[in-house]
Amino acid sequence: MYQDRVRLASLQGKVMSAAQAAEMIQDGMTVGMSGFTRAGEAKAVPQALADRAAKNPFSITLMTGASLGNDLDKQLTEAGVLARRMPFQVDTTLRKAINDGKVMFTDQHLSETVELLRNQQLKPVDVAVIEAVAITEEGGIVPTTSVGNSASFAILAKKVIVEINLSQPMTLEGLHDIYIPTYRPFREPIPVVRTDSRIGLPYIPIDPSKIEAVVISEKQDSCSTVLEPDDETRAIARHLVSFFEGEVAAGRLTERLLPLQAGIGSIANSVLHGLIDSPFKDMTMYSEVLQDSTFDLFDAGKLRYASGCSITLSERKNAEVFDHLPNYKDRIILRPQEISNHPEVIRRLGIIAINTALEFDLYGNVNSTHVCGTRMMNGIGGSGDFARNAHLAIFVTKSIAKGGDISSVVPMVSHVDHTEHDVDILVTDQGLADLRGLAPRERARKVIDHCVHPDYRPQLQDYFERACAKGGHTPHLLGEALSWHQRLEEAGSMRIEEPMLA
Repeated sequence: MYQDRVRLASLQGKVMSAAQAAEMIQDGMTVGMSGFTRAGEAKAVPQALADRAAKNPFSITLMTGASLGNDLDKQLTEAGVLARRMPFQVDTTLRKAINDGKVMFTDQHLSETVELLRNQQLKPVDVAVIEAVAITEEGGIVPTTSVGNSASFAILAKKVIVEINLSQPMTLEGLHDIYIPTYRPFREPIPVVRTDSRIGLPYIPIDPSKIEAVVISEKQDSCSTVLEPDDETRAIARHLVSFFEGEVAAGRLTERLLPLQAGIGSIANSVLHGLIDSPFKDMTMYSEVLQDSTFDLFDAGKLRYASGCSITLSERKNAEVFDHLPNYKDRIILRPQEISNHPEVIRRLGIIAINTALEFDLYGNVNSTHVCGTRMMNGIGGSGDFARNAHLAIFVTKSIAKGGDISSVVPMVSHVDHTEHDVDILVTDQGLADLRGLAPRERARKVIDHCVHPDYRPQLQDYFERACAKGGHTPHLLGEALSWHQRLEEAGSMRIEEPMLA
């Protein structure tokens, strides 16, 4: 069943069970695994590692592209396999272990992990475990639904284990564009000049002698858990569409806009979905994850081309897309994440970056990662790669959370992932604040007037007025700046009954 997929005859003799392959991974090793946002992760070998560790404890440092699917992070955590994890995760069990200090988590910009490996600033990868749809006659690895960091892991690792996933369609072959930047200090420019630029190979080129094991698997990717648009996310989309219309009227954009990037999750996905009923057309995307909204925009005739590094779809959309993948194949491309997220390319193409915030403050600083400044949620992901270098850096969030007990707009963020210097536009269901070219006091007034929920607007206005009375370029009351978070921790809500009078 696998001979047509393992085309290099010498590797067919290296087919073995997942348990046998997993024996190559020993205590203390650094392991690089494929997978980006629940797509294209190796599935059989991680499961075998968890099973083995349950009987004979050991631990490793695990690097991936982003999050894993099929509850693999959960299983590896419960089995005690993970000593260190990087650069991104979304699993609740792993998140608790991170926040309890049981797993050391290195939160990195997603464009940086393999750059640090390449320049020997991280411990080298001992073993790479890569899911593939096929191995070519020359030993090249053809990825499945994600590229992520797989290419560099396989190239830099001492040993490689390839999982051939028979459930992944052969029509994926030819979708990928594998390009690895040259080494510093003589690095050449990355020749991506359009979203549809093809600059590399359709497979990962490695010395096939490094492939120590081939494992056959058939487990499918996990489907995403994206929620349907609701009233709040539809409102955010309307505010953004209106803003884009204003940019077109002012001559700063055309009806094609500029290449779009959107972070993962229900809010960002819903915002892109809102572009279906917009006047914009012939759009392109240069992003990380190609989500439901990407293909909905294709189907609506709004999107011309999409570049990403993984495809992650809901159950609703998954069968629809993969059963008709040839209809999309000439309009999509999957790249390594260091290319999809590379600052050079983002700046060159003029990306419109739309990412989700946990909270933002009066002056435009954004917290994407930490609840109340201490508890890690998922990680910064690629939002920083895009925000710092985008044509427009946009952050979106609902104005309140937890039934109104949390305001997503606060006096001072409890953790800073994106400073005010990198943020152009803030959007909630209440409205949009265009912060471009404004001083801190001007930004604060925009944020209060347009983004804050009415339940919290008087409270935040009062804080700002009293801070201004004390003076300063960026006015703050240091004794109260984090009092909203403290009140949430102690009383379960950020609300106060009556704001103090200035």
